[in-house]
Amino acid sequence: MIATDYSLFLSVGDRVFHKKFLRWGMGIVVEERRSELPGGFCYVRINFQDGKLRVFDNNFKSEGCCYYAGIQKIDTEREVRRSKKKEERIKKKLIKLIMQTRKMLKAPKEEETQTGDRL
Repeated sequence: MIATDYSLFLSVGDRVFHKKFLRWGMGIVVEERRSELPGGFCYVRINFQDGKLRVFDNNFKSEGCCYYAGIQKIDTEREVRRSKKKEERIKKKLIKLIMQTRKMLKAPKEEETQTGDRL
């Protein structure tokens, strides 16, 4: 078994963006390579929306790691969870508003019947 002296940040299929170069757009990791030799390189190829394929160091233990260079993962699962929570909050507010509206619409009818009885 070969001992690895690296810790990987990205894997194939990860969605990313560059903090310093937002004009590149979103990128997708299309290739990941690891060296089997001690001290070898680990890199990823990222295809960005601007149409260019860029190569970055993928080793957390390296000072040149893409993470330290400004590559940020887009956590799609977390975004989905966030949007679902937000959607639930909006639904609750909408239901509450509908219930308040119903109460307001019912209230005048009750008052009319009470005043109508007096006349």
